[in-house]
Amino acid sequence: MKVTRLHVEAAMNKIQSVCKRNIHTLTHLQSSHSGVFMGDPHRDIDDLPKNPANFSALTPLGFLERAALLHPTRNSLIHTSVTFTWAQTYHRCRRLASALLSRSVTFGSTVAVVAPNIPAMFEAHFGVPMSGAVLNTINIRLNAHAIAFLLGHSHSDIIMVDQEFFSLVEEALKIVADKSKDKFKPPTLIVIADTSCDRESLEHAMQRGAIEYETFLDAGDPDFAWRPPQDEWHSIALSYTSGTTSSPKGVVLHHRGAYLMALSNSIVWGIGEEAVYLWTLPMFHCNGWCFPWTLAAICTTSVCLREVTPKAVYAAIANLGVTHFCAAPVVLNAIINASKEDSVLPLPRVVKVMTAGAAPPTSVLSAMQQRGFRVTHTYGLSETYGPSTICAWKPEWDSLPPEAQARMNSRQGVRYVGLEALDMINTQTTQPVPADGKTVGEVVFRGNVVMKGYLKNPKANEEAFANGWYHSGDLAVKHPDNYIEIKDRSKDIIISGGENISSVEVENVLYQHEAILEVSVVARADEQWGESPCAFVALKPGVDGSDQERLAEDIEKFSRSNMPAYWVPKSVVFGELPKTATGKIQKHVLRAKAKELGAVKKSKL
Repeated sequence: MKVTRLHVEAAMNKIQSVCKRNIHTLTHLQSSHSGVFMGDPHRDIDDLPKNPANFSALTPLGFLERAALLHPTRNSLIHTSVTFTWAQTYHRCRRLASALLSRSVTFGSTVAVVAPNIPAMFEAHFGVPMSGAVLNTINIRLNAHAIAFLLGHSHSDIIMVDQEFFSLVEEALKIVADKSKDKFKPPTLIVIADTSCDRESLEHAMQRGAIEYETFLDAGDPDFAWRPPQDEWHSIALSYTSGTTSSPKGVVLHHRGAYLMALSNSIVWGIGEEAVYLWTLPMFHCNGWCFPWTLAAICTTSVCLREVTPKAVYAAIANLGVTHFCAAPVVLNAIINASKEDSVLPLPRVVKVMTAGAAPPTSVLSAMQQRGFRVTHTYGLSETYGPSTICAWKPEWDSLPPEAQARMNSRQGVRYVGLEALDMINTQTTQPVPADGKTVGEVVFRGNVVMKGYLKNPKANEEAFANGWYHSGDLAVKHPDNYIEIKDRSKDIIISGGENISSVEVENVLYQHEAILEVSVVARADEQWGESPCAFVALKPGVDGSDQERLAEDIEKFSRSNMPAYWVPKSVVFGELPKTATGKIQKHVLRAKAKELGAVKKSKL
């Protein structure tokens, strides 16, 4: 057969067609066998889409619905003589959401709550976000000017306020109105009554046009069909940094993070439905470390404590079966220094305590353990939904002496199960520091339990999220077992003669002195060394403080016996320590006082 040009072209077309089919087959095999062939590294094994049956936004609000279905008659809340069941709490929260919507609360609105640990505060953690609004819990210990700033910055449309603090909110709103002038729109005020308070403050609020909380709930629908957020990135809560600086920042949290942190709390602490939880930690502080949502998830009972005193804590343990509570180290210090009349010892059961907020001195941890409390040490910030690292107890520590156990437990530990990444980085190179227990680096976080950001503060967000991490500003070391240990805030390091001194480590030693109740160490100018430690000391009750010179000499002698010579405070100042509204010692105030003292004079040879 004579081969023509047409025959050749037909043959070539056939070969090209076969090649194309083979290439298509090879490409399919490559994409289906990642790691064997060089296919698209981002391609999954399938093209199956999300749909309503297999995907929904994460939110902790559903925990309450489940608790009401599973344990409708179990007590959810106890407050003085008032008790609620989980079914009642669920109905009340739905009423609250329904009533808020009737007051023109919409998606993106902000509802502020100014209240101590009472049932209404717990209910707000569910009812407010069920309406689509964002919950803004405000510290009751702030003054009117601080509250005015928070209310103005958050543009709160409705304010729920405990009757005791109504006048405080009134004063704050007057400040907002004076600054805003004609632009001020008065928010709706809802006053929360409490039988333990004087009725006069409630009547005053009602006369000023406030709606009583129970009346407000009565207007809501107990069967309100609330809906979860369409997007788990939607904001659930707004809280403000503690006020150790003059300009608090608004921390915005999302539903996804709240869900994950609520479950992480239960996992890392091992708290279950048999527990009875005592509200010593304020719910206004970082949403009570997400425990309102945790307690609903595990369907356990909690006891509200309007005012936290050692006597009230011991009484709740003895009379209400309390098994767990959370508290800052300042509360633990008060508990171990309580009078015999206010204490109930020995404890009727082991009571588990979670502490965070400041590095607890080993002496406090040891004293708590001796009294029958089992302390779990955690660490975190408002920006990480509260505690996000935990000093997870290891069985081999059980055989250590009590002092060694306390020392191990004073470390901040490892990341929570809900946190994706935790590291210590060199602040100059941004590279991770070695796990040698000596090299100091900044603590950085990354993951789903890191805040969305600071409200209306792009500059602060840029700084906080630099290089893909959240920067805490805390300085720590990483030990060979990968447990981290906070050494100081970056601004609190004392540089004396070129040597870095951790104020926290100096404080830990001083807390072991028998006369010291509280202590805070800051840098003071020093003519010889540039800076030297200055200790501000509050004495224990009953200690004679009339001869302060003798006491200072005794503290100096104790220090020289228990710490390196260059750590020893060259000056000691006695008196009550200034604290923030959340109980943290205000070091910036003490630094200012140290500056007023002037430089330590150069010693004469």
